[in-house]
Amino acid sequence: MNETIDWDKVTRYLDALYEASEGLEGMFPGRKFTLDGHLVGSVGEVVAAYIFDLDLNAASTQGHDAMTRDGKMVEIKLTQGKSVAIRHEPDHLIALHRPKGGPVRVVYNGPGSIAWHHAGKMQANGQRPISLTRLAKLDREISKEDRVRVHRESPI
Repeated sequence: MNETIDWDKVTRYLDALYEASEGLEGMFPGRKFTLDGHLVGSVGEVVAAYIFDLDLNAASTQGHDAMTRDGKMVEIKLTQGKSVAIRHEPDHLIALHRPKGGPVRVVYNGPGSIAWHHAGKMQANGQRPISLTRLAKLDREISKEDRVRVHRESPI
């Protein structure tokens, strides 16, 4: 990951997006303007790449988002909510949470098979949800050897 990224600027941009979302929701009661989809996914990918020193796959690559230096395939999920959804059983899963105002925290860093086994039933959209509470509980049982090593603290 590029060491010259101005992470303070990234944080300011994200905070501005949250402010815009809240402003729109205030102007249009009953409408949600949540930050999701590609935007949140891409933020999660670049932050995880920085924290864990990952090589990102090309955007929208099917299967996994990144690879460790030793070749482990990694799926990355970021949410501002209470759960994430997974479409397939990843080799390794890193789930991140960033509440309004940050900072990003690692909720789960472990084998994808464990998260997949504990995820909910397949939804109509092809995804299986799993709560951050469940992931955090599972994460406490992951051995150091089964984690991707943290290289840096979250920058945002």
